Amino acid sequence: MHSPPRPKAPTDLFVALTPERVLDAVEASGVRAAAGCFPLNSYENRVYLVRLTDGGQLIAKFYRPRRWSRGQILEEHRLLDDLAAAEIPVCGVLPFPDGETLKSICGVPYALFEYRPGRPVGDPDDVLLERVAMMAARIHAVGARGSFATRRTLTAADWIRGPVATLLSSRLVPSNLRGRYQDAAEHIADAADARLSGLTQLRLHGDLHRGNLLLHDGVLQVLDLDDACTGPAIQDLWLMLSGSPDDRARQLGVLIAAYERFRPFDRRELTALDVLPAMRRIHYAGWIARRWHDPLFPRTWPDYAEPAFWAQEVGEIEAIARALPLRPRAPQAVGEEGDADFRVDHGDDTWSEELTQKDYFWDLE
Repeated sequence: MHSPPRPKAPTDLFVALTPERVLDAVEASGVRAAAGCFPLNSYENRVYLVRLTDGGQLIAKFYRPRRWSRGQILEEHRLLDDLAAAEIPVCGVLPFPDGETLKSICGVPYALFEYRPGRPVGDPDDVLLERVAMMAARIHAVGARGSFATRRTLTAADWIRGPVATLLSSRLVPSNLRGRYQDAAEHIADAADARLSGLTQLRLHGDLHRGNLLLHDGVLQVLDLDDACTGPAIQDLWLMLSGSPDDRARQLGVLIAAYERFRPFDRRELTALDVLPAMRRIHYAGWIARRWHDPLFPRTWPDYAEPAFWAQEVGEIEAIARALPLRPRAPQAVGEEGDADFRVDHGDDTWSEELTQKDYFWDLE
């Protein structure tokens, strides 16, 4: 009697991506790699620092298969090219000899990028806030000159409803908590719809937190446009806010005053500040559920398999939903001198940054 065939392993686990194949992929660009490649921190993709025989270095990024389409990846590359042409310090994508920027090896799409050394930016003071805001404004000025045709738009459908469906179809959330989580998340999604409707849409970095910023010789550098999307400008500012409501209000004023040195800021976008952290939190949970079959994820986030974690998480999501009116509150003025009177307070948990300094992946210092 024959045993049934074993199911094929998921194709997004990079099982065929051996060090030899990483070097083969790099050398397809016409350069010679020295022995060895050095993995850098990245949960979603596989990213390597590769030393070359001529003494140079580059970054090889292997995209998780089936996450983005070829068109979506190429739109990321085109935005990088646009930013580099505007002299914004990004890690530019390197062309292959045929002029293409995206290749595939063993079914894994990959691209090569400039290597930019640097150090973490540290806790944000006013000087850093100003620099990040001015950088964001410059990115948005470039982003506004074109548009994405295939990449995601910052909506409740993509950031809340889709991730919730993934999460609840998994075995992570205990069955007795799923209904409560879904109800609270749907309230947050409805509130997000109301706040994001009618706002100006731009090509954005999409994930501009401290882990995607480096300093080198005094130059602030921007990393990782993997989550580039279409959305309102506030998405590339709010991740720099931290601390108490008063702290965040003051920081917001600093950010907007600096942003407006390069580009006007639409105050209507402030109404989204009370929902963006919850959107990110729910999206993050859905992402972990979607990748739970990857052994790296249960090892990194073991709490997500514990009922006690979900009992607390559901309670906190419900508290956020209760504090969130469906209609957005009208934002108060942010003065020209940076004195922000905008307050958002759902408790400190809403503003906790899930991605921490360990997520630098192009910096080995």
